[in-house]
Amino acid sequence: MSEPMELDLVIIGGGVAGLWLLNRATQDGLSAVLIEKTALGGGQTRYAQGIIHGGTKYALSGAMTPAADAIGRMPDLWRDCLKGRGELDLQGVRELSDATYLWSAGSLTSQVTSFFASKAMRSRVDRVDDQDKPSIFQLPDASGSVYRLNEFVLDMPSLVETLAAPLKDRIIRAAAETMSYGFNDAGNVSSISLENGLVLKPRALILTSGAGHEALAARLNIVRPQLQRRPLHMVVARHTVDLPLFGHCIGMSSSPLLTVTSHPSSDGHVVWYLGGGLAETGVERTEDQQIAVARETIDRLLPQLRPFQAEWATLRIDRAEPLQPGGARPDGAFLEEVGNCLVAWPTKLALAPELARLALGKLRARLGEGAQVAVDWSRLSDLPRPKIARLPWKETIQWT
Repeated sequence: MSEPMELDLVIIGGGVAGLWLLNRATQDGLSAVLIEKTALGGGQTRYAQGIIHGGTKYALSGAMTPAADAIGRMPDLWRDCLKGRGELDLQGVRELSDATYLWSAGSLTSQVTSFFASKAMRSRVDRVDDQDKPSIFQLPDASGSVYRLNEFVLDMPSLVETLAAPLKDRIIRAAAETMSYGFNDAGNVSSISLENGLVLKPRALILTSGAGHEALAARLNIVRPQLQRRPLHMVVARHTVDLPLFGHCIGMSSSPLLTVTSHPSSDGHVVWYLGGGLAETGVERTEDQQIAVARETIDRLLPQLRPFQAEWATLRIDRAEPLQPGGARPDGAFLEEVGNCLVAWPTKLALAPELARLALGKLRARLGEGAQVAVDWSRLSDLPRPKIARLPWKETIQWT
């Protein structure tokens, strides 16, 4: 049997969070390997709408909230990376839109309009004059206010591919059930044995496995933190209307009635991916019921498109997060130490860099500065590699 492969760090989970962390840990000089069970970005990542939030939608009650404050600096950090001058080089990522928009289903309350004009929101929200509105809001019958947000939209497969490209030799495919784990006297993970017989001996382990956390935690004897799932029933509309839409429609409540992103297809169609309140309230509906509500919602909130002709489908997904009192939404990135393991959830796509920052702080305290282990990466060359996950509507889907 070959000698164990000593490493500073093993990351389990190949979504954006794990990939961002792999890049940052490698930059810090750590010898790190990422293990993904299926395809990179194949879990929660590929179901994301791709919006790099700046927290505006969490402030729609007319006041800053912990969630809005925690995420507020993320768009600028991501934008620097997209321009090649940030902590990672993301110049290869395809940007679907350089902004998202808030539009109203009617008149906004004076409290909300005053808040949007306040100093706290001045760098995040701009009122859009009629002549500068996106084309879809310049059609006859369009009404309501339109605001431009400093929140852009990314193509998720290209983001995953760009994050994975520099470190392909350090990313392997293996499922938890095909691996066995060794533990030392303190109960810490001391080894991970792969199906081909190679044994990894990491000094630290980070779990960024999202909804797969429960099964993995059971194998690693991790009782806390626990996972919670907040379900969504997303809607997909495939059509030929050449009017891109990226944004949130707001009414009188403090959460969006509808969130829409547009995704071009090679066959000439445009796919609208519909979330927000529609997806949250649609959890108890059947697929047919959800599609019926989606049709009515588009007619009501975008009357300028009547009659809106499209093919429809729905997707049920779970947002995987650390358990919160009452199942509430977490305010920021989450990280907890369990022995030599770090259990991690970004909780929002935009917070992946913040999660990496928190994790590296813990790793530096535990491992010291720079790598402690010299690694022969060619030992991983014969292992299977995960592919990049496709967007869900590019796979088999039943259109109505």
